[in-house]
Amino acid sequence: MIRRRLPAIVAAAAVAALALAGCAGENAPTDAGNGGEWSSSTLNLDFATYNPLSLIIKQQGWIEDTLGDDVSVTWTQSLGSNKANEGLRAGALDVGSTAGSAALLARANGSPIKTIDIYTQPEWSALATLPGSGIESVADLRGKTVAVTVGTDPYFFLLQALDEAGVGVDEVEIQNLQHADGGTALVNGSVDAWSGLDPMLAAHEINDGVELFYRNVDFNTYGFLNATEDFITNHADLAQVVVDAYEKARAWALENPQETAELLAEVAGIDQAVADKVLLERTVIDLDNVPGQAQLDVLKVVAPIQVENGDIPTQQAADDALASLFDTTFAEAADPSRVG
Repeated sequence: MIRRRLPAIVAAAAVAALALAGCAGENAPTDAGNGGEWSSSTLNLDFATYNPLSLIIKQQGWIEDTLGDDVSVTWTQSLGSNKANEGLRAGALDVGSTAGSAALLARANGSPIKTIDIYTQPEWSALATLPGSGIESVADLRGKTVAVTVGTDPYFFLLQALDEAGVGVDEVEIQNLQHADGGTALVNGSVDAWSGLDPMLAAHEINDGVELFYRNVDFNTYGFLNATEDFITNHADLAQVVVDAYEKARAWALENPQETAELLAEVAGIDQAVADKVLLERTVIDLDNVPGQAQLDVLKVVAPIQVENGDIPTQQAADDALASLFDTTFAEAADPSRVG
């Protein structure tokens, strides 16, 4: 659920800002925007229904207000972590929203990205089926067809669930469908099960009677905000503005949980009851935004499964990605008061 500890968040941000004031790192923000010039005239960001903070930032216009007319801000919707990764790899996005598992996958396969902030800890993935399907546990998936978007958190959720149950990936038929298409395929009977993603998952629960037969919050990796290495190296001032905006959005969401849920319902085109379930029951927003040990602990479980399944070429590639994925500079220096 969304928890309220706004004073603690503001205090932590202030302490971090003071601690870093005299010891800027290699990617520290510049004085651009305070009488200087921004390092780029363009900024390309994504928004996603699985990243509620991005919806707040886009609606409020804080980044545009901070950068003024000197920087053109372009927003592109990411329909899944795989699409965000595609945008980052192609240079169409400077900053993109993914699940932690997808960020690790991209980094291990050569995509030059860094995680610069943690936006939420959602229980956004679960295994679903229709009533009367005969599927009551993960073991029942042997010989069944499962829809999932390869390269996203529901995919790695599925792999972890199969591994835990002792079911081989070759014992199920995986259909690679985008999240929304996977839900539709389950409802119309084209597949037996679906490893789904909120808010589509919650919508099908409420509207179509879809049943969740396996849940495990520990198999859900966190929401990672990623940026290209070029962007954080050459445009650190803009990267800091983005992270500052994310922390302002976090405080806003904690103070306005119902308004945040209403915004999700509007952007995603879902019923308010669905948005309430996603935001108020399944999403932790009040958390430490600095990428660190909590996220590494989850990814260290996921990585060997990705290697074994062939998604990451070698364990060494996974280890190298784990060791180099995080850039904590911007999250540690985040100051929400600098934007808007």
